Amino acid sequence: MASRAGPRAEGTDGSDYQHRERVASHYQMSVALKSEIKKLIYMQVAIWLLLLAQMCVGHLKLLPHDQVAMPYQWEYPYLLSIIPSLFGLMSFPRNNISYLVLSMISTGLFSVAPLIYGSMEMFPMAQQLYRHGKAYRFIFGFSAVSVMYLLVVVAVQVHGWQLYYSKKLLDSWFASTQEKKKK
Repeated sequence: MASRAGPRAEGTDGSDYQHRERVASHYQMSVALKSEIKKLIYMQVAIWLLLLAQMCVGHLKLLPHDQVAMPYQWEYPYLLSIIPSLFGLMSFPRNNISYLVLSMISTGLFSVAPLIYGSMEMFPMAQQLYRHGKAYRFIFGFSAVSVMYLLVVVAVQVHGWQLYYSKKLLDSWFASTQEKKKK
């Protein structure tokens, strides 16, 4: 085997030890999944900031109500959706399983549940828009219900993928802890 600074051992070029230089697959998977989850968390924070901006503009009356409508009721509890993101980010440095589990549970509670409630809350207005072409709330000239349904669709996808990758990451971390227990 070669030393870091010195010459290689006689009779070998070091290639017979390459199998020892591979990283275990669950560690590779952990790094890849953390990267994907971080991207999804950043997308979730962007959605959160858009809703926060819409709520601030609506409540502080920075623009007239025909430009930016007052927020729907589901948007207030959705502001708590920043909590699962923080738990998720806190779980990464030391592969903390409990923070990741808290992130997954609170994603369902603070993110997915308000989105489901919001789609039900906005359904009568969407139905009225579809049947009669009448919209009473607007966001920069677009029907507020259409814009918010588009936001809900994107947010559901972001949170769904975040939960999926978190579950796979949790499985990866359990695999590494089981492997450590065997040794």
